[in-house]
Amino acid sequence: MTTPEKQPEPSVTRLPEGKMPVLRVMPGPPDANVYGDVFGGWIMAQVDIAGSLPATRRANGRVATIAVNSFLFKHPVFVGDLLSFYAEIVKVGSTSITVYVEVYAERNRLQTNVVKVTEATLTYVATGPDRKPRQLPPIESLIGH
Repeated sequence: MTTPEKQPEPSVTRLPEGKMPVLRVMPGPPDANVYGDVFGGWIMAQVDIAGSLPATRRANGRVATIAVNSFLFKHPVFVGDLLSFYAEIVKVGSTSITVYVEVYAERNRLQTNVVKVTEATLTYVATGPDRKPRQLPPIESLIGH
């Protein structure tokens, strides 16, 4: 039986054009296992933070994560990778906001090697001071904020 040759990591070579990351962070040794691979839970927490940023803006206030609809680890993340998180709202309900998040790692920054490492879709619900769901404000009321 022959084993397939290991394929090189697909390199995007650049970050998405025309988009600004909502979050950029570099994991350090405490964020990784003894082999230098960053914990999936750490990445999930960062994705949740990144996704909450546009959701909070759209809700004009507090939001809570109510669902992780999908989460795909495409490639490992290593200590020293510079991660860029891109988040965009893909669906809005009466109280909920669904956000798609993509994560790119800049590796070997001298050679500008960029790899898409993670993508996820999360749903947030707008909450009031009582931490119960509340209606989202009309989009018109957010213009200029």
